[in-house]
Amino acid sequence: MADTFPTGRWAGVHAAPVYMDRDGTLDKIAALTREAARGGARIVAFPEGYLPGFPVWCLVQRPIDQHAQFRELYANSIEIPGPHTSQLAEIARRNDVYLSVGVTERSQVSMGGLFNTNLIFDPTGKLVSHHRKLVATWAERLVWAHGDGAGLGVIDTDLGKLGVLICGENTNPLARYALMAQGEQIHLATWPPAWPFVRGGDADTYRRWIEVRAAAHAFEAKVFCLSVASFLDEATITGASAGDPVVEEVLRAAPPAVSLALGPTAELMGEPIQGEEGILYADIDLAKCIPAKMAHDVVVGYQRFDVFDFKLNRHRHVPIVVDGLAPLPEVERDIMAEFSGVGGPAISGHGD
Repeated sequence: MADTFPTGRWAGVHAAPVYMDRDGTLDKIAALTREAARGGARIVAFPEGYLPGFPVWCLVQRPIDQHAQFRELYANSIEIPGPHTSQLAEIARRNDVYLSVGVTERSQVSMGGLFNTNLIFDPTGKLVSHHRKLVATWAERLVWAHGDGAGLGVIDTDLGKLGVLICGENTNPLARYALMAQGEQIHLATWPPAWPFVRGGDADTYRRWIEVRAAAHAFEAKVFCLSVASFLDEATITGASAGDPVVEEVLRAAPPAVSLALGPTAELMGEPIQGEEGILYADIDLAKCIPAKMAHDVVVGYQRFDVFDFKLNRHRHVPIVVDGLAPLPEVERDIMAEFSGVGGPAISGHGD
């Protein structure tokens, strides 16, 4: 009898967090994950920086005026592991789903050090992916430090091998190829609610950026791709503008993000969500990847390894090495830490 291949449903949550409210956002993640699971989703994905909210103010406020908002973000950021990751693990376990969430991660060795991080928990509550965004984009560098390749990999799920890239990483050909070459079959791309780059720009610009990058990866990798973005709500606009009417005007004119799903030939799956909150569902059938790979498979049949040579460094960056050993919180936590109250190891290794 011939082999069969995974099928199933995943969901992208196009919603606003409870702006700069860590506990309120965790409650919203719990409620929306429960709704997506009831809708048949096996994988539930939330946007970039969702917990406690994407710092859109860094794009529109002058650096000299950002201090209070940076302190607020830091105060609502999370440590990994910690009590808030335990809550996320429990949400995944309770709903029997793979849960992907964008968070602002607090460094354990620097007061004010933050990372733009994506976490994936499996249905048992184990943290199976801990990826820090490689390079914060443009003005985001005022907020987040550089990440590393420790979490740049794929994980096995019931629906296939899953990879994730954060926002601008989906424009990086090497980051995308790193996932392709590790066997990625389904891809998550996460985005903020808006990303104003010019004042009063074309209302379709940001949506087009997301669509182009998602379609490029789906078509080149021959994978299913789910792009999931936040919704820009009134609380985010007023919170980020902090009483500045000029900044508020820029945010209100900024192109809103879109969430969409694509198949392995970059075909659109279902109706995208833009301008309102909602959950985008898409059904995966991995067998549909096979014919596309026959024509153009850049990791096997359509590649020249005698011409190109690519190396991925998956070591976690650390600020100091003492007597040949890296400090436990930054390196070994990925293979040793456990979340209290969940049961079993909470974090799997990432090749350190």
